Amino acid sequence: MAGFGGALRVREFRALWLAEALSVGGDQVARVALSLVVFARTSSAALTALTYALTFVPAVLGGVLLSGLADRYPRRAVVVTTDVVRGLLAAAMAVPGLPLWLLWALIGVLTLAAAPFKAAQLALLPDVLPGPLFQAGMGLRQITTQAVQVAGFGLGGVLVTATGPTVALLANAATFLGSAAVVVLFVRPRPAARSTRTAGPAAKAGPVLIAVYAFAAMIGFLVVPEGLAAPFASLAGVGSAGVGVLMAADPVGSVVGGWWAARTAARPRTAPRSVAVPAALAGLPLLLCPVLPGWWAVGCWAVSGGLSTVYLIRLQAAVVDLIPDERRGTVMGRLSTCLYSSQGVAIVGAGLLAEQIGPAVAIAVSGALATLTAVSAAAVWRATARQEVLAPA
Repeated sequence: MAGFGGALRVREFRALWLAEALSVGGDQVARVALSLVVFARTSSAALTALTYALTFVPAVLGGVLLSGLADRYPRRAVVVTTDVVRGLLAAAMAVPGLPLWLLWALIGVLTLAAAPFKAAQLALLPDVLPGPLFQAGMGLRQITTQAVQVAGFGLGGVLVTATGPTVALLANAATFLGSAAVVVLFVRPRPAARSTRTAGPAAKAGPVLIAVYAFAAMIGFLVVPEGLAAPFASLAGVGSAGVGVLMAADPVGSVVGGWWAARTAARPRTAPRSVAVPAALAGLPLLLCPVLPGWWAVGCWAVSGGLSTVYLIRLQAAVVDLIPDERRGTVMGRLSTCLYSSQGVAIVGAGLLAEQIGPAVAIAVSGALATLTAVSAAAVWRATARQEVLAPA
């Protein structure tokens, strides 16, 4: 049975789902606490921003260099080990009066360790949720992550105000250790993927990865509206209240998209069309931003967010079908890194472009680039598939 209910009936998925929610929530609380700690000690906006950036940037390096650990070692062991390591590092950050250089080093290493965790978790989910249940589980993860990120920031502010940053940082450490305990108790051990090599058609999927990574990278163009929400709201005359509504549009659309992807999950999942159609359509609503009244943009951004979530979930399902198990962790980890890093790069670039042509037109350009990227990636994917069909056996 597909759908959220079917996924939640699987005990191992419930454990991985809860473990991730704990880790993400703890991360958000820690970001609030660390920002407040550094600003209180330095009164420097630049150093505070540096601290916040260190909770993101090292993950890019980790995704490239460390994702392979999820294939070399048993994936449950990688998830548990990285959670324990992150828990100990988070606890060390709570020591009062820690030198800033040491605090920054701890943050960097902790963020680096997030990469093999993510790679192992994503590679493990297809074993836990076979067939259409995988897309249902990915949709539920998307919705939960959005909710936990928002709640974590709010809880972090309340917790730091009520108890101080030390308690908040210890709470973050507890979420990592709790996550590890849940996985140990409820997820069964499996052998390392590289010890059970299998040959098959999926092993020929190497060239398709060009298209897969292109589809992942284009998400950067689709999150540009969030980065330009404030200047767009000012230009559109919707006021400061409109900024919050505009920024909420994409997450709301993402929730609907996650639900829809779960409802429509089916095999076969490797057809380029199933990914390319929602991916190409996701950029089109953004083209309307320069000509529609400000409040109408909310609906456009929500539709774009929903379609982008649908194609991303289908893309990850396609990767499961295309990539052999012994490479799945590496590919999934690097795919996640590509999604992560492209957003920052695209938002910075769109911000510079908006200075020249205005935020509404910059958002429209981003939408056009997203659609163009989707069409191009689909063409590469289809051409590769056609060559494999025509190749002699």
